Amino acid sequence: MRLTILHHDRDVLAIDKPAGLLSVPGKAEPDCAEARLRAAGLVVYPAHRLDMATSGVLLFALRRSAERELHRQFREREVEKVYVARVAGHPLADSGEIDAPLATVEGEPRSVVRPGGKAALTGFTVLRRDNDGTSLLELRPRTGRSHQLRVHLCHLGFPILGDRIYAPAEVVAASDRLCLHASELRFFHPYSAAPMCLRAPLPFP
Repeated sequence: MRLTILHHDRDVLAIDKPAGLLSVPGKAEPDCAEARLRAAGLVVYPAHRLDMATSGVLLFALRRSAERELHRQFREREVEKVYVARVAGHPLADSGEIDAPLATVEGEPRSVVRPGGKAALTGFTVLRRDNDGTSLLELRPRTGRSHQLRVHLCHLGFPILGDRIYAPAEVVAASDRLCLHASELRFFHPYSAAPMCLRAPLPFP
């Protein structure tokens, strides 16, 4: 898997991370986007992460000062994230918000909707309803909980195709990958404060 660079200046580097590649090293898997960039001679500091199964815009800082500023922007929710997902079913509403608190399952790498969990809010817009019984959705997470988009869509009754953790077997079998893509990232440049908008093309139909 070759890494496609979307933006590169002296402070930030963004790539289009492919599905199936970790963002940063895992406990049992050293291969990741960060390691590959470092192997290419770049000193990079992750500004955020994407799940291994999720593709799309992944941002790194190239200097410690830029890292601190980008982390601040993510922490204070100044960064706007846009995802695209293909889901099973046709939502009746053209747009809306999913407001459902999430909690992690002890001893398992998954989350569930649970009263009393951490607040989680996701905006969605239906981009297309297709004749094969699936829909293409644009997703805008307002919070950043673990597996938020995947759990919220399952909770709504529209699991993401290829989601091996949360979707039923027939939805998993509908795609050889998780059909979730980080399509757009908006933030402010950590040095100039100029507004930035980085986009990665959709890798699935």
